[in-house]
Amino acid sequence: MNKPPVPKKIPKKLESHNDIRIDDYYWLRDDERKNKEVISYLEDENKYTDNWFAERKDYKTEIYNEMLKRIPEKETSMKVKKDDYFYFSEIFSNEQYSRYFREKDGGERELLLDLNELSKGEDYFSISGISPSPDHSYIAYGEDLSGRREFNLKIKDLSSKKVIDKNVSNSSGNIVWDNNNKFVFYTKKDPKTLITNKVYKHRLGDQQEKDQLIYEEKDPEFNLGISKSRMKNYLSINIGKTESSETWFLDLKNKSAKPVCFLKRKDNHLYSVTENDDGFYILTNMNDCKNFKLVKSKLIIPSNSSNWETIIEHSKDTYLEGIDTFKKYFYLEVREDGLPKIKKFNKDDLSSVYINFNDPAYSAYLAGSYDYESEEVFYGYSSPNCPSTIYKENHETNKREEVWVQDLKNFDASLYESERLKVVVRDKTKVPVSLVYKKGIDLKNSPMLVYGYGSYGAIIDAAFRTSIIPLLDRGFIFAIAHIRGGSEMGRKWYEDGKMQKKMNTFFDFIDVTKSLTNLNYGNKEQLFAMGGSAGGLLMGAVINLEPELYKGIISAVPFVDVLTTMSDESIPLTTFEYKEWGNPANEEEYNYMKQYSPYDNIKPLNYPSVLVTSSLHDSQVQYFEPAKYVPKLRENSTSENPVLLKMNLIGGHAGKSGRLNSLEESSFDNSFLLCLLDE
Repeated sequence: MNKPPVPKKIPKKLESHNDIRIDDYYWLRDDERKNKEVISYLEDENKYTDNWFAERKDYKTEIYNEMLKRIPEKETSMKVKKDDYFYFSEIFSNEQYSRYFREKDGGERELLLDLNELSKGEDYFSISGISPSPDHSYIAYGEDLSGRREFNLKIKDLSSKKVIDKNVSNSSGNIVWDNNNKFVFYTKKDPKTLITNKVYKHRLGDQQEKDQLIYEEKDPEFNLGISKSRMKNYLSINIGKTESSETWFLDLKNKSAKPVCFLKRKDNHLYSVTENDDGFYILTNMNDCKNFKLVKSKLIIPSNSSNWETIIEHSKDTYLEGIDTFKKYFYLEVREDGLPKIKKFNKDDLSSVYINFNDPAYSAYLAGSYDYESEEVFYGYSSPNCPSTIYKENHETNKREEVWVQDLKNFDASLYESERLKVVVRDKTKVPVSLVYKKGIDLKNSPMLVYGYGSYGAIIDAAFRTSIIPLLDRGFIFAIAHIRGGSEMGRKWYEDGKMQKKMNTFFDFIDVTKSLTNLNYGNKEQLFAMGGSAGGLLMGAVINLEPELYKGIISAVPFVDVLTTMSDESIPLTTFEYKEWGNPANEEEYNYMKQYSPYDNIKPLNYPSVLVTSSLHDSQVQYFEPAKYVPKLRENSTSENPVLLKMNLIGGHAGKSGRLNSLEESSFDNSFLLCLLDE
C-alpha cells in the first residue's frame, strides 16, 4: 500500500490582536534549506507522489512524447536589430538550452554564448538575458545557479571570446551599460527580504568592493529596477509599490552626475516616463485618473506636474497600459472591454488608428524597438488557437509583415475553436471568460479545466499555450476566468479584487465555473481548476469555499499561508506586498485576511484531489508554505481523494531550468488530470 508520509506535529502558538492560531507544521520552515529531517520529509512526499502515478497509466510519457513531436528540429528566435547587428538565439529539439548568436546583414553568424556548454555540471542554470555594450564589443549577462533569482554577472569580450569580468555576485540580474562601454549599472537585492533596493555602478575589471552605490531605496515597501531611457541619455531608476511610484534619472553624458528625482512619490500616484526628443511622455493616474492618461512635459528634471500638457485624456472605458515612441509617432497599448488593443498616434495632430485583430479572444502587445528613428513598429500576437507571431508595420503605409512565427509541427489551428463570453457573478458583475476546445466535441459532456490568477493587477490574456494541446486533443475544454484582482477590465477591476475586496476574486472564479456549466460548457462531474503562485492561493481559497465543485485541482507554487507570511517581515517580498493583501499589524486587515487565508481555513471537508507543486529554492513563495499545507489538508479531508506534493529539490519559482525539463513538468500536470478521469 502506498501510504502518505505523516510528519510530526510541534504545535506553535501564533498570537496577534488577541487571536491565537496553532500551527502544527511551522517547524518545516528552514531558511537555510539544510535541515535533514525537513529534506527527508520532502523526499518522502515525492516518493509517495511518484508511487501514486506509478500505479496508474503512464500519461506523462505519452504526453511528453507528443509535445516533443511538435518541436521542430531547430527553432530560431526573432532576430532583433541593434545598430548594425541582428541578435537572436537557436535551440535544437534535443537540447535543454539555447545558443545566442549575432550577425550583420548578410554576414556570417557569430556564436556569443552556448548555454548547453555553460550549464554542464550544474543542477540548475539560467541567465538573465544578454546585454550588448553600446559599441558591441562586449556582452553582459547574469548566471543563476540555484533558481533563487540571484545572478552572478559575467562580461565577455567578443573579440577574444573570453569572460574578462566575473567579479559581481548576487545581483538581481538587471544590467544596463553606460554609454562609454567601460561601466555597467546593476541592481542588488536585500539578502534577507529579496527586495531589490540598490543600484551600483561597476567599472569593467574592478573588484565588486570598488563598485559605486548610485541609489539606495530605504523604504522596504518599494522595489526598484533600472533601464536606459528611450533616447539613451539617461539611466532610469524606476521605483514602485502597488499604489505609488517614482522615477529618478542619471545623466549618462555627465561622469560626475548624480540621480535626480523626476517627480517625488505620492500616495496613490503611479506614473512612468518615456524620454523623447520633443519631451517626456508620461502615463499617470494623477487626479483620480484610474485608467491613466498620457501627458507630456518639457525635457526638464525635476518636472513640475502643474506644467504637464494632457495628450490623451482619461477614460473610464479605456485602460492605458504601455507606450512605444518614435520620431513622428507613438503607439499605446490600451485595453477596451477587457481586450488588448494597439493604437497608433501621429505626434503632430494626434490623429489615431487601431491595429486590427480578428480573433474573439487573443493576446497582443508592443514588442519594443531599439531604434527611435525606425520606420516600423513591432508587435506580438497570439490567440488560443494561433501560435505566437511577431509583426512589423510601417508607420506611414500601415503595411504589415510577419517577421517571426512560433514553429510547431503536427499542429493544425483549424481543428480548434476559441470563444469569448461574459458571465454574470453573484454581485451582478459581468466577468469575461476565454475558452478554447477542439471542434466537434460534445461541450456539455466534456471535461473542463478552468484557469485563474486574479492578483497584482496581472492580466492573463488568451494567449497560445502549447502545454494544453494534449488536453484539448483528448476532449478537454480550457477556460480562462478573467477575474477581479487582475486588470483585464481596467484599474478598478484590480482594486475590486485586492485588500478588503479580495473575496471577489474567489467568488468570481467559483461563479464563472458554475455559469459555464449552466451554459452547457463542461461536465459537472469532470471539472478541474488550476492556478499558480497567487493563483495557488486562489485554488486554496476556492476549495475551502466549494470543496465539492471540482474533481481535481493543480496548485502550483501556491501562496497558501497568507496570514503567517504577511506577519513576518523577514520572509522575502513581504513588505512590498502590504498594499496587495494588507498588513496584519492592522487588526481590520488581519481579520479580513484570516477569513480567506487557505492554510487557516482548512477544516474537515470533502476535498477534491489536489496536486501541489513547488521548489525548495523558490524565492517568491517559500517552499514551506506548500510543505505545511499538504499534510494539514490531507488530515482534514473527509474524502478518499489524494493530496499530492511534488517538491523540486532543485529549482525556483518557475520550476526546473531547461526546456525539456519544462515539458516534463507540463506533462506531469496534465497526466494528473487524465489519471483522475480514469478513476
